[in-house]
Amino acid sequence: MASTTANQQPAAQPARPGFMKRLIIILVIVLIAAGGAGAGVWFFMKKQAPAGAAQAAAPKPAPAPVFFPLDSMTVNLLSDDGQQHYLRVGLTLKLDDQKAQERINEHMPEIRSRILLALSNKHPDDLATLDGKHALAKELVQLIEQPTDKGEEPLHVEDVLFTEFVVQ
Repeated sequence: MASTTANQQPAAQPARPGFMKRLIIILVIVLIAAGGAGAGVWFFMKKQAPAGAAQAAAPKPAPAPVFFPLDSMTVNLLSDDGQQHYLRVGLTLKLDDQKAQERINEHMPEIRSRILLALSNKHPDDLATLDGKHALAKELVQLIEQPTDKGEEPLHVEDVLFTEFVVQ
């Protein structure tokens, strides 16, 4: 028997050309994606103002509103059913600043008169619903904001708040 003493090694297989192409394409795609992500971050970060400028440009918080309570008022309401109906209402005005409160205080008799006349012209049914109460609050804001003297600047009332509301 004849034996061969030569080592038999498997023949080396050449690298597949398709594998190298795929590897190169994947690397190119990864590099493009990383470049796009970096460019996107740079673009959005550049648009934002520096932290110091953002703090300096931030508006000051609005001053706390001033709440000005008015004395409670009782008025007769209009009635179609022949019965006497009354409204007892407590109001608080929400104002911008102390100056507005001082101006309202100076003209309080005229403002109370406007409010009483407007309230006495209401029907109990108009005030029974939530929408009726909201409409009344808006109407009172407009009445109070009207200038009291000719040539005077109108007052600014943010809101009329009901602290008491009884219809009888």
